Amino acid sequence: MKKNYNYTRQRLYLPEYGRHIHQMVNQLMTIEDREERNRQAKAVIAVMGNLQPLLRDTADFTHKLWDHLFIMSDFQLDIDSPYPRPTRQDLAVVPRKMGYSQERITYKHYGKYVAHMLKALCKESDKQKINNSIDSLARYMRSKSFEYNQEHPNNEVIIKDIKIMSEGGIELDEVALNNLRSDYKQHFSTRPQKSTNRNGQKNNQKNAVQKSHAINKNRAANTPRKK
Repeated sequence: MKKNYNYTRQRLYLPEYGRHIHQMVNQLMTIEDREERNRQAKAVIAVMGNLQPLLRDTADFTHKLWDHLFIMSDFQLDIDSPYPRPTRQDLAVVPRKMGYSQERITYKHYGKYVAHMLKALCKESDKQKINNSIDSLARYMRSKSFEYNQEHPNNEVIIKDIKIMSEGGIELDEVALNNLRSDYKQHFSTRPQKSTNRNGQKNNQKNAVQKSHAINKNRAANTPRKK
């Protein structure tokens, strides 16, 4: 007996519809009468829609069913479709390659936008805006450098980095950055501090025990002994 395995059968173009729908489509191509072929094609579309009833009310659902009908026939079915007939070239469109920025970031711990902002400030004419922006950028650079290196950078480092990223358009002095260090400096004690409430509770308990011992001692001294 000859066994009929799936790998010996016809290839399914859309496996989600199953083999029976593909057999219906193949039967459509054997019908010679065009009107009868169109009528049977609408019946097949109705059966395909019953397989996914939740998507029946969507706008493009019917259009997709007709496109799938042509795909399952390998674009050989000749019927009158209410929608434009798809072609093999339309489905084989290669997506456009997306271009990525290949910009080199010199100081990665600052990010690339800091350098862009410094270059934009070189074109600014208002000195007040430049000073305010440089002050904010220097604070940001100091905090990011602390996150990356776990230590605060010297003012000379910040001044040098600003000059390099601005391509020499912005030069600062160390006096302008002296007040920035205290804003981000954090002090951590090496030993954990004990809570004052806990110490107070221990002292109260100690005093209560000592008082109780003193009362018991006085009672024992004043109690007459039995002869």
